[in-house]
Formats: sequence, C-alpha cells, structure tokens
Amino acid sequence: MAAHARKAQQFARQLFKLSVVDGAVSAERVSGVLEYIEKHRPANPVMVLKAYARFIAAELAKGEAVVEHAGAINATTLSAIAAAMTKKYGRPVTATAKPNAALLAGLRVHVGDDVYESSVAGQLAALAAAV
Repeated sequence: MAAHARKAQQFARQLFKLSVVDGAVSAERVSGVLEYIEKHRPANPVMVLKAYARFIAAELAKGEAVVEHAGAINATTLSAIAAAMTKKYGRPVTATAKPNAALLAGLRVHVGDDVYESSVAGQLAALAAAV
C-alpha cells in the first residue's frame, strides 16, 4: 500500500473512532465528521471518504442480521433470530428477510462478517468438500 493510501486509511480510522459512541455509530458524530472534512479538506479526500464509508458500513452491518431463506419465513422466526443475535453479540441486532431459492431449504444468517449456515445447500457443500 502506498504511503498516501496508508495515511488516508489511518485518518479514516481515526474519524471512524470519533463517530462511535457507546459501541454504536452516532449520526450526529458522522455529520460532524463530514462537516469537518468539507471545511478542512485532507490530502486525498476521496480515499479518506471511501475508507471512512467502509468502516461505517461494516459497523452498521454488525447490527443487522440478514436472514437468507428458501421457503417462507414468518415474523416470529425473525424476532427469535434477532433476540438470539442480540444476546450473542451483546448489542441490539435487527433481522431482515432476504429470499434465496438457491438454499433449497433452511437458513443462512449474516451478521457483519459472521455467517451462520443451516441450509440444505450448505450441508451439501460441506458433504462434497469432505469427499
């Protein structure tokens, strides 16, 4: 990584840390960071903003469980998944449904970078890899 890209990444990380309050992204702080960047343009502002956006997006993804499903899924199941993930991560997690017919049956849950697999497609892939 070039020196200017590394500096942009480091600056974006500092800005990101300023944007998190009590373990959650603060809209007020993000607004303040963006105002600061607008008034005091850093070197390579596009690089800084892209890196900052990635940090913010990754943090926000930690608060959402994306539940991929092949068949029907009801609100009770989504609520149970949200409650389980909230307990597991020790922070509020919401659950949203995302249809995925390729799973055949079962669920795949994404929370941030973590993936919980309980689908027929996942089991078949694991079986194929073991053979």
